[in-house]
Amino acid sequence: MYLQKMFSCSQLLARPNALQTFKRAASQGKMPLARAHGKSFAHRSDLRQAKRIVVKLGSAVVTRGDECGLALGRLASIVEQVAMLQNQGREMMIVTSGAVAFGKQRLRHEILLSQSVRQALHSGQNQLKDMSLPVLEARACAAAGQSGLMALYEAMFTQYSTCTAQILVTNLDFHNDQKRRNLKSTLHELLRMNIVPIINTNDAVVPPPEPNSDLQGVISIKDNDSLAARLAVEMRADLLIALSDVEGLYDSPPGSDDAKLLDTFYPGDQHSITYGTKSRVGIGGMEAKVKAALWALQGGTSVVIANGTHPKVTGHVITDIVEGKKVGTFFSEVKPAGPTVEQQTEMARSAGRTLASLEPEQRSDIICALADLLTERKDQILSANKKDMEHAVSTGRLSPAMLKRLSLSSSKLNSLSIGLRQIAVSSQDSVGRVLRRTRVANNLELEQITVPIGVLLVIFESRPDCLPQVSALAIASGNALLLKGGKEAANTNRILHELAQEALSIHGVKDAIQLVSTREEEEDLCRLEKMIDLIIPRGSSQLVRDIQRAAKGIPVLGHSEGICHVYVDHEASVDKAIKIIRDSKCDYPAACNAMETLLVHRELLRTPLFDQIIDMLRTEHVKIHAGPKFASYLTFSPSEVKSLRTEYGDLECCIEVVDSMQEAVDHIHKYGSSHTDVIVTENEDTAEQFLQQLDSACVFWNASSRFADGYRFGLGAEVGISTARIHARGPVGLEGLLTTKWVLRGEGHTAADFSEQGSMTYLHENLPVARVLPGRRTTS
Repeated sequence: MYLQKMFSCSQLLARPNALQTFKRAASQGKMPLARAHGKSFAHRSDLRQAKRIVVKLGSAVVTRGDECGLALGRLASIVEQVAMLQNQGREMMIVTSGAVAFGKQRLRHEILLSQSVRQALHSGQNQLKDMSLPVLEARACAAAGQSGLMALYEAMFTQYSTCTAQILVTNLDFHNDQKRRNLKSTLHELLRMNIVPIINTNDAVVPPPEPNSDLQGVISIKDNDSLAARLAVEMRADLLIALSDVEGLYDSPPGSDDAKLLDTFYPGDQHSITYGTKSRVGIGGMEAKVKAALWALQGGTSVVIANGTHPKVTGHVITDIVEGKKVGTFFSEVKPAGPTVEQQTEMARSAGRTLASLEPEQRSDIICALADLLTERKDQILSANKKDMEHAVSTGRLSPAMLKRLSLSSSKLNSLSIGLRQIAVSSQDSVGRVLRRTRVANNLELEQITVPIGVLLVIFESRPDCLPQVSALAIASGNALLLKGGKEAANTNRILHELAQEALSIHGVKDAIQLVSTREEEEDLCRLEKMIDLIIPRGSSQLVRDIQRAAKGIPVLGHSEGICHVYVDHEASVDKAIKIIRDSKCDYPAACNAMETLLVHRELLRTPLFDQIIDMLRTEHVKIHAGPKFASYLTFSPSEVKSLRTEYGDLECCIEVVDSMQEAVDHIHKYGSSHTDVIVTENEDTAEQFLQQLDSACVFWNASSRFADGYRFGLGAEVGISTARIHARGPVGLEGLLTTKWVLRGEGHTAADFSEQGSMTYLHENLPVARVLPGRRTTS
């Protein structure tokens, strides 16, 4: 085994060194070039540029719960991540605990074995019992465990063709200039040879820390936290990742009722922190970690403290941090000018509750004021939009369809203003509407009332007109709103958000709508499950899929695909079929309600109707893909479709042949996305069967699929189209942003009153529905 390890390391040493590998990857655009050290990263997203990284593994991370032995599965996943980053061309170093735990396991085993042998010799066949273990001295455990710990690391890293080297240090190694230079030289040489140094304090001989040495501006090595910080600064590391058994830094001890995880910690915030007890093992604590982190930060190394023990995140915690994801607590010297996204969400929720308590007329006033501002300030809006358009055109990153969505005009703003006024009218009877009243018993009445959902997060791409629409719907439904727009519309979104807040200020609820302008990734926003109640993505199918995948604990309202079908029955009208197909495909091909697959009854093949359909599509420059059955009828067919489950989003469509209406329904159920599907026929019975059997969100008879739209449905506007089987399906307007609560009014009633010994009986009488408003009630 030893020879195998030596051979593996010799192969590694023969490779190009890590620095050359890193530069080559950087020159190809795969990795960032080395940056000048001296200043830490300002934002999490910058961590992707980290080249030299120190990973500190606390005792709680590497040891088992019984403190005897190592957590092998956890350690293996950490090794895998470190090896992956090393093989990307980064320079990785590990500061590890675990020697004491490993040695304790080994010594306990030896002592138990020795005791059992002695008892067997002195007691014959007597049962072994009452074998007590002596208290094991930590230095002895460390001496016994160091070799085994290192052998384990070697074996694990060898699986990834990565060589390691062990370095044991003490505080004196850093206080002696010559020893410190030797240590740095050794580490630099190891990194140059693409070897992962594994560093630990030499706990077998470590002396007690020197008193007050920190006061001289140099942190003393009291534990592995201070060792990792000192090493990171000495080696000019870009990033220090400190893994422990807590999620990060809290503003009060974890587990307390009001404890909040701090996403980012800034120097000077120490006064707002209350520290709890240290972990079950190790000699440090959170206070020691923060002290070490701030010292490293001052030395130019960025720091993240995160949980390395959670089974759901351990397998990717290190790589997530390096990718800039919101994991643990990030230490930064740059404090943002505005509030954090967490603070924005709290501000929105607080103002949203006030918004929900306003009179309906007051919410309507706000929406009408926003509608007025869209036309009064149109020059300001269009000027901002022009900047976004010019930047988008110059970069060339947006498709023509996306550019069209980004563009605003006077007519578009006028249409938006009209739509907002429709919402203002409908908002008069939304929040506080009684859906059901029941007299449960005498003087005991139950009501089901509409209420806002809470805090909505709407993520949208290249559609600044979405901002006032969604804002109006949120105001009408009394919901707080968090908006995350695409950077391609940054200028337009900013001015539109300012107008929305100006309108909200009329009744003192300016903060109910917040625009996230910080460098937050969508995936990070989706992790705010304790602060956000519903996510609504507006954009490409890829965006919706990404949000649905990232939002583990928050419901998502939307659709990931718009694979809409038009089925032309053999009893279809020629004129209706041509009009509907043209509008469904060609009016706006990029829309989610555009036709993607045309299903044709087999009897229509080689008829004038079918020829007219093909001629019309060719005239409109629609590229046709043949389905498998359709291709089999043709001698020279168009390109055969690669998948019947394709959303083209352009002037392209698939044509497939079916033998009956039932086969068309079966095809749609198999390949559709439950968005919008259409039948064209003059046979009423066939149409009714189609409408009843198909379970899509929108099912139309002799009407274009483009009618699947909130404005065309008379909803005023929509926040999106949902294909889920939740409370809202299809175009979601005001009603889809409401939920309900139950209100019970009694006079000292108890459940015991209705027991066998009680004197009351249930009535459960339905009562006339009443309207509930803040401060008064009226019967409708």
